[in-house]
Amino acid sequence: MRKSCTKCSNHLLRINNVTQIYLDVAFVECAAALVFFKTRYAALVASQGIQSPNPMLWVTDRAPEPQDMYWSNICVPYRLLWIRKIAMLVASVCFVIFFLVPVSLTQGLVHLDKLQKAFPFLRGPLKRNYIKQLATGYLPSVVLVLFSYLVPPLMMLFSTMEGSISRSGRKKSACVKIVYFMIWNVFFAQTISGSVIDGWSAIDHLGKNLNDIPNLLATAVPQTATFFITYVLTSGWATLSIELLQPFGIIWSFFYKPFRSNKKGSSYGTMTFPYHTELPRILLFGLLGFTCAILAPLILPPLLIYFSLAYLVYRNQIINVYRTKYQTGGLYWLLVHDVSIFSLVLAQIIALGVFGTKKSTVASGFTIPLVICTLLFNQYCRQRFHPIFKNNPAQVLVDMDRQDEESGKMKEIHQKVISSYCQFQGTSLALVNPVAPNPSENIDTPKIKCSSEEGIDPAMLPTHQSDLPEACVGLPSLEIEELHTK
Repeated sequence: MRKSCTKCSNHLLRINNVTQIYLDVAFVECAAALVFFKTRYAALVASQGIQSPNPMLWVTDRAPEPQDMYWSNICVPYRLLWIRKIAMLVASVCFVIFFLVPVSLTQGLVHLDKLQKAFPFLRGPLKRNYIKQLATGYLPSVVLVLFSYLVPPLMMLFSTMEGSISRSGRKKSACVKIVYFMIWNVFFAQTISGSVIDGWSAIDHLGKNLNDIPNLLATAVPQTATFFITYVLTSGWATLSIELLQPFGIIWSFFYKPFRSNKKGSSYGTMTFPYHTELPRILLFGLLGFTCAILAPLILPPLLIYFSLAYLVYRNQIINVYRTKYQTGGLYWLLVHDVSIFSLVLAQIIALGVFGTKKSTVASGFTIPLVICTLLFNQYCRQRFHPIFKNNPAQVLVDMDRQDEESGKMKEIHQKVISSYCQFQGTSLALVNPVAPNPSENIDTPKIKCSSEEGIDPAMLPTHQSDLPEACVGLPSLEIEELHTK
């Protein structure tokens, strides 16, 4: 009896400590709030209008979905957001420049003759055939892949420090940074690294004569074709097998299993699709296919096999393994379109350089209009499709509001959408089952103030997005606004 009373008192002590933490955080306020509207159209009008003569005093923006909210950044002052973005941009550029050192060293293994001239002490070991074959064939791509594993976590940290209030926005920002990193450090740095090994005189010559860049690409891409083929095999095929087997999840489950209190639950947890690691690799391989197909067509069979296997693997992973916690609204297609257009233009510029080295004026004359037409097509796509990704059509939102009112779902949406945006959800002592808030206790939600319009009664609502009605899932961002005040 004494032991049971002691155990009960310990539980009560833990409950009091948790309650005290909630009470302490409840008084912390920030200059941001979530405002709920009765209709999607009203939220759209409020998000696109200026609420004050001073644009910095009151700023409105569409709020993410409940599962997409990144609460740690919601209290970042609006006047600091642009400072953070500039600082993280500078940090990303510095990291890209710093990463040129290992990239140049790995590519130097491909140009052994130039490397021996720069470092004479390497002539002895490189005379052995097996060392030479290993250094020029497989080792450069493996070293580059190992160094590349450091990039996604660091870019995700930079994107988090930018102040994005959504998990999808944070991941998209990291994806953009990694794409730029891959294009510059994997493609351009590997291509021109031969000039780096030759010395700064070649770089100085290119800086003074920018017209020689197409000729440099036309001559350097065939020299690095073997490296790119090996890189596709190493980084592409190997990562597909790792993605399919999930060895990190297996290892984590093996070591974490003895310490789990809930033996029935999954130890590795639910995962979302890692867009910031997989999409940049796919876009890079597309860039290699466009640029190397003219001068090194042997890269096309490995790429074709990779894309065929990637379709099967990623389709299986998205359907059976990963969980879709929130919707991204197709915003990644903007990045895919921009990189595809860039790859086409770059391939055409390389073709122009090839025709220039061959002294073929007729072919060069036909290539220039092709570049212009590609840029015009890009501009047309931006005018025609880009606004649809950035803003929601008012006609579609009005039709959705009318359908919800006719079907009687609007009141249910109003009741359930408010409590879905709660930063802290109470849990039981077993830390597995959520505890519904007690309406009798007058405890404010920490860090945010949820308010509803007159006539909308908040109720005890589910804490998961799957519990929301069908008309509300994926659409709370159209009904909720985020306000930053100065």
